[in-house]
Amino acid sequence: MPERDLSIVPGTPCPVCGKPKVQAYSPFCSKRCADVDLHRWLAGVYRIEGKEDEGEDGTSGENPPPRAEE
Repeated sequence: MPERDLSIVPGTPCPVCGKPKVQAYSPFCSKRCADVDLHRWLAGVYRIEGKEDEGEDGTSGENPPPRAEE
């Protein structure tokens, strides 16, 4: 297994802990911070807010489309 490049990258710090980021885990400083970020996404901490009345298909629930006659 090839070794990871653990050189420190100047610039933007790790978004989780603020330490300098490492090339192998960019934009994070370690595997731990990358895993913390993944957990936050999976737990729903990060989310894009939408309108409350908007359904999954992007339509509002107020006036549903007419049903097709069988």
